[in-house]
Amino acid sequence: MPIAIEAVTAEQVSTLLSIDEGHFGDVKAIEVAPGKLTETIAAFANADGGELYIGIDEDKLSRKKSWRGFSRVEDANGHIQAFEHLFPLGQDFDYAFLSAKGEPGLVLQILVRKTAAIKRASDGAVYLRRGAQKLKLTTPESIQRLERAKGITSFETEVVGVSHQVITNTIEIIEFMLQVVPKAEPEVWLRKQQLIQGEKPTVCGVLLFADEPQAILPKRSGVKIYRYRTVEGSGARDTLDFDPITVEGTSYKQIRAAVEQTIKVIQDIPVAGRLGLEAVKYPTDTIHEIVTNAVIHRDYSIADDIHVRIFDNRVEVESPGRLPAHVTPENILDERFARNGNLVRLLNKYPTPPNKDVGEGLNTAFEAMRKLGLKEPIIQNREHSVLVTIRHERLASAEEVILEYLEKQDSITNKKARGLCHFDADHKVRRIFQRLEDWKLIEKVPGTQLSTTAYRKGAKFKEWRSRLSSKTRT
Repeated sequence: MPIAIEAVTAEQVSTLLSIDEGHFGDVKAIEVAPGKLTETIAAFANADGGELYIGIDEDKLSRKKSWRGFSRVEDANGHIQAFEHLFPLGQDFDYAFLSAKGEPGLVLQILVRKTAAIKRASDGAVYLRRGAQKLKLTTPESIQRLERAKGITSFETEVVGVSHQVITNTIEIIEFMLQVVPKAEPEVWLRKQQLIQGEKPTVCGVLLFADEPQAILPKRSGVKIYRYRTVEGSGARDTLDFDPITVEGTSYKQIRAAVEQTIKVIQDIPVAGRLGLEAVKYPTDTIHEIVTNAVIHRDYSIADDIHVRIFDNRVEVESPGRLPAHVTPENILDERFARNGNLVRLLNKYPTPPNKDVGEGLNTAFEAMRKLGLKEPIIQNREHSVLVTIRHERLASAEEVILEYLEKQDSITNKKARGLCHFDADHKVRRIFQRLEDWKLIEKVPGTQLSTTAYRKGAKFKEWRSRLSSKTRT
């Protein structure tokens, strides 16, 4: 399949030449050897993805960049052959040549997505992107950490240095076995589920069925809940309302207790309402699903607890370990991947399982926020953890969403508005369009009708924008 040649504007050229080498982007001159460039591509793939542009010079002193691409497509054949052998065109890697009026040659753009598998450069080594650096992983331990971060291996299958009896004769396993079909003896069933290896239990077995998992796996399986009386970006000791609450127990009971404790603390937060001070409201489903996700999808190889921080205007849930495999903050609602597959599967066997199918819980959490008129949670992939922020901020009205969209775009259709406003029926959008049209904030685009009807800025749009700007300043 030939690689496309795409024309870019002068504005896009300016944007391209202003790229700083960083975690998600890099530029290289055409003289850089293909083998060397495979290190950069592999590093992006093993981290969070990124974009590499080949055909951009950078002055070492001034740091000024200039466009100098390949004279012909054929001149890049050596690069393409080296890259496609290791990083084939398709789901994880895209290639395109960029041309620009007045600029010499073709710049080769390589779009690299976060890959589920570990990618190696042409020298056989594993590289990882961290900031503007590509780090060469030289030890088995560092590669194992990457495998766990990508979900290729999971710490839940590791054996623990205690007797298997810590999970074969506990209250939790006895209660659980009453629900198992067909009935079996605990040890027989646990071995069949691979939760006992030899005479030792696995991490997953301990998390699910030990009387005191936290005593066996210290600093790897607790949940800590904090209450900070502030809206600042981070909590401090002087704003801490009480000593952190530590929630322990088996995974099933820990999820229930952590959700209950979090909701209890939240209900004591006062906010100004129409009738004076009222309890702050967050959807219970959102709290439940995000805390559940933190417990079942965290990286148990990292010696840290899950931290639930409750502020006056938000709740933060931070769980150890980055998003696994190909999952990113942008695609997390659409992709499915379980870092701890056994834990997810066995928790789902409880009569009232805390977890839905993989990935469905977060969709429920987001939808619950929208139904209450609150902004969706924010998911951040940090260096060693995932942070989910649940904000107590009202959603913009549908009218505001449509008008704000038209600030940046020439027109909007019913279908586009439904997606932006999360409406399930086109008649709801038609009523909003009618109101905005009556207020002369929008008008129909001439020549569009029926399913293609589009709207653009109306006569009073600038007036609305001016009032909004004045309100923001005050």
